[in-house]
Amino acid sequence: MRILPQLIPCNTAGTLDRLFRIRCLTSPERVAYCYFDRSTKTWPEVSWKEMADLTSRYQQGLQQEGLSKGDRVAIQLKNSIEWVAFEQAALGLGLVIVPLYVDDRADNVAYIIHDAGVKVLLVNDAKQWQDLSVHINEDSLLKHVVLLHCDKPELVQQNSILSPVESWLPEEPVHLQERGGDPDDLATIVYTSGTTGRPKGVMLSHKNILFDSESLLMKIGVDDPHTLEFLSFLPLSHMYERTVGYYVPMMAGAKVSYARSVQTLAEDFQTIKPTIIATVPRIFERFYDKIQQKLIKQSIVARALFRLAVHVGWKNFQFKQKTGWLSPVILLNPLLHKMIAVKVQQLLGGNLRLAASGGAALPESVAKTFIGLGINIVQGYGMTESSPVVTMNNFSLNIPSSVGEIMPGLELRTGENDELQIKGPVVMLGYWNNHQATSEVLTEDGWLRTGDIARIENQVVYITGRIKDILIMSNGEKIPPVDMEMAITLTPEFEQALIVGEGKSYLSALVVLNGEIWPELAQQHGLDPLDPESLKNKKLMHDMLKLMAKALHDFPGYAKVRRLTLSLKPWTIEDGLVTPTLKIKRAQVIKKFQKEIDEMYK
Repeated sequence: MRILPQLIPCNTAGTLDRLFRIRCLTSPERVAYCYFDRSTKTWPEVSWKEMADLTSRYQQGLQQEGLSKGDRVAIQLKNSIEWVAFEQAALGLGLVIVPLYVDDRADNVAYIIHDAGVKVLLVNDAKQWQDLSVHINEDSLLKHVVLLHCDKPELVQQNSILSPVESWLPEEPVHLQERGGDPDDLATIVYTSGTTGRPKGVMLSHKNILFDSESLLMKIGVDDPHTLEFLSFLPLSHMYERTVGYYVPMMAGAKVSYARSVQTLAEDFQTIKPTIIATVPRIFERFYDKIQQKLIKQSIVARALFRLAVHVGWKNFQFKQKTGWLSPVILLNPLLHKMIAVKVQQLLGGNLRLAASGGAALPESVAKTFIGLGINIVQGYGMTESSPVVTMNNFSLNIPSSVGEIMPGLELRTGENDELQIKGPVVMLGYWNNHQATSEVLTEDGWLRTGDIARIENQVVYITGRIKDILIMSNGEKIPPVDMEMAITLTPEFEQALIVGEGKSYLSALVVLNGEIWPELAQQHGLDPLDPESLKNKKLMHDMLKLMAKALHDFPGYAKVRRLTLSLKPWTIEDGLVTPTLKIKRAQVIKKFQKEIDEMYK
C-alpha cells in the first residue's frame, strides 16, 4: 500500500491519546466529525481543532476528580463527539476507559461498574442513571456521575453524586498536554457480550489497538482521506466499531458521521452518502429481505432481470479479481448495472466503496447478491480479545465464503480440534481480575485460543464452526446450529431462530416470526392475528416447516427440523435473552422455553 503523508503510523503515535493530539495538530481545520442536531434538525460539522478544545474541557473536568493513573472511568453514551472527547480526555491523563452499551440491562452495567472499580461515569440523562442506581451497591467505588443531558434538575439537587455536564465542564479550553505514555500500558477494559454467563473484561493496551488499526489500513488500502467518509452506526462500546470506525479514520485523517439510529439508517445513508462503513451481517440481511419482499410483488420479467444482473455482476467481479474466467455474459454488465445495480446502490447513498462486515458470518448468498450489484462487501474475522480484527478480505482478493487473509504482522495456526489460534501485537493483555479465564485462552507461548474451528487454504482463512456450539444428536451426527439459524432467518417470515436437539433423534426449533409479515400470513391461513392460539395452527406449522426446509436445503439430510414452537415476542437485551451485540444467549433462551422444548420431544 502507498502510505500517504496524512497517515499517522502506529510507531509515531505510540499511544491512542497521542494519535489524537497529532491529528489535531496536523489537521486542525479539516472536518473530523458530523452529527445530527435534534434541536435544529441539521448536521453540523466539527473540525479537529474544535475536537481538541472540547477534549481539553473534558480533561479539565476529570482533573478535578482527584484520579490517579490507571483508575477506571466509564462511558454509557450513543456514538457522539462527546464519547470521543471523554475517552481522549481520560486517555490523555493515563486513565483506563470502560465502554458500556447504552441498551444493556441495568444490572449487567452495574456488575461491570463494580467489577472494573469505575470511579467516574458519563451517562446520557437522569433516567439512565435512575435505572442503573438501584443496582449500584454501597461498596461501589463510583463517586461521580456526569449527566450529558440534565432533564431532571430536582434529581441532581437530591443526589450529590450527580452533576450536569454544563456545571462540570470549564467554559474555556486549554492546550492538550503531551503525556508521553507507554504504548504497552492498559488503555481500556472491554467487557465481552457474555453469551454463557457473566461478561469478562478484556484488557487492551494502546499498542494493541493502534497496531490493529494500522494493519487494517495496510490490508484494505487507503485512498486520499479527503474523499473518505465513514458512517458510524454500530456502538462505539464494541471494539469492532471502535477500531474500524473510530481509530482507523483518525489514523487516516478521514471524516466520521454519526448516524441517528439503526431505525433511521436508510435515511441517513441518503443524507451522508458514505464511502466506507463498518457493519454486521444483520444490516445487509435486512436490506436483502426488503429487496426480496419487493421482488415478490413485481413481474416475472423484473425478477428475472434482477437475478440476471446479480449473476452477470458476480461473473464480472470474479473475472476482475482473477478467480473466474472471461464469460460472454459479462458484456451485458454495463447495461444491467445501469438498469438494476445503480438503483440498489442508491439505497446506500450511491457512493459506498467499501462495507467491512464482521461480528458474525455473512451468508454467502447475501454477499454474492450485493457484490454482484457492485457493492463491495468484505468480510473479516476477529474478537474483542484480538483488538479485534485479525483477517480481512480486500479489493484484490474477496472470497465471500472466507474471512480473508491474515493481517500484516500477525500469525495464525490451527491447534487441537482445528481450533484457530492467534499470535501477535493485537493479542490482549488478559482478562481483568480473572486469571483462570486468562489461562484458559492464552497458551504459555502467547497464542490466543479463539474457540472457532477453521481451515487455512493458500493463506485464506475459512471459519467452519464453533467448538462449543456443536450439537451432537443421538445418532452421533454433529450439527452447527448457528449456521442453520442464520440460514433460517434469511427467510423474511423468520425474525429469530434457535435450533435444539442435543442428544435427541431429531432437531426442533424455537422461532420468532416477523411481526410485520404476521398479519398477512395469518390472513392467508384464515387465522386471527391477535389470538395466541393461532400460532399453534397445524396448517401454519406445516407451511412454516416447509419454508424452513427450503432455507436449509444446502445442509445434510439429517439436519432437518421436525418440530417448531412459534412466537411473536422478540428476544431482547432487556429480557436477558440477547447480548448487546445482538447474539442470542443460547442457554438463557433454552432455560426460558424449556417447557416448550420438552413438548416438542414428547
